[in-house]
Amino acid sequence: MTEKMYNQCVNLYADNVYRFIWKNLRHEEDAKDIVQSAFEKLWINRAQVAAGKEKSYLFTIAYHQMIDHIRKNKRVALHETFGDEALGNTKQPNAIGHQNLMRALDQLNELQKSLVMLKDYEGYSYQEIGEITGLNESQVKVYLHRARITLRNYLVSPENVL
Repeated sequence: MTEKMYNQCVNLYADNVYRFIWKNLRHEEDAKDIVQSAFEKLWINRAQVAAGKEKSYLFTIAYHQMIDHIRKNKRVALHETFGDEALGNTKQPNAIGHQNLMRALDQLNELQKSLVMLKDYEGYSYQEIGEITGLNESQVKVYLHRARITLRNYLVSPENVL
């Protein structure tokens, strides 16, 4: 991989990797650190990364670093006092639905949340998700199915219906 190809990877994939990590961690600085570290590892290992596999490599590295970060910190997710409540005060039509969806995603464990984000938000195939997470395709389908059931049950419960 040349420097020009690396720079193209940064331009093409940095936003996607950041968005994926941020949606899972909900902490801007940690997400930026993980993305930066993933690109650093891509540069260091550029000779070993097969052509056309840069995106998968980046997401795999970022995913594993995110899991390591979560395990290392094991901190209680603190909700910013003004975060979601400030969004609700703007009277945006989808703000309540968005908040409800975010609370539903918080019901999932890290793996389930990552699978949902990779499949439904980023649009990866089951095979690509398996490569990123280290699961086989069948496991991805089963875990994703269970995560969607959890989401559905949360979203249709009477206390969460809009």
